[in-house]
Amino acid sequence: MNSDPMTTDRTTTDPSTAAADPAPRDLPALAAARVHLRARYLVPAERRPASSARGVHHTALISRDVETTIRFYQDLLEFPLTELIENRDYPGSSHFFFDVGNSNLLAFFDFPGLDLGPYAEVVGGLHHVAISVAADRWERLVGKLTEAGVEHVIHSRVSVYFRDPDGVRLELIANPLGEMYGTKVL
Repeated sequence: MNSDPMTTDRTTTDPSTAAADPAPRDLPALAAARVHLRARYLVPAERRPASSARGVHHTALISRDVETTIRFYQDLLEFPLTELIENRDYPGSSHFFFDVGNSNLLAFFDFPGLDLGPYAEVVGGLHHVAISVAADRWERLVGKLTEAGVEHVIHSRVSVYFRDPDGVRLELIANPLGEMYGTKVL
């Protein structure tokens, strides 16, 4: 379903998360800019104010085919379909939701009659959706991806990257919410 090379583990550069043939760049200058931004904007956890948000209610993506999307997310990834209604903004369009845990939803629209073109990563667009799953479920889901012939890349033994039927890049990560590769980020 994607063009990323399949591998059992990749702990260095992961082609599923980087652009092919990137333009030359000054890595020391980029690292220095990151240090500057961290120093200027990153408030230590003990002094950081509470967020005004309660969480992501849903993230809405676009689906080419409702049934294919349902089968992929509900049957393969085991995210239960929770609702399927007409899109209030576009007559004939479906708006449907999957439970991705902790009262979070992954939503989709289809837009029959519109030629929207294929998925593309663009500035301001979506790079990937990372969904936390328990380690035992992660192992099972990686096995299901393999059995279904879905190309994927495993990174750092806790992340698997792959694409959905419409090309959206997904990551299943076996780290708890609020943690990134063993480091608390919340």
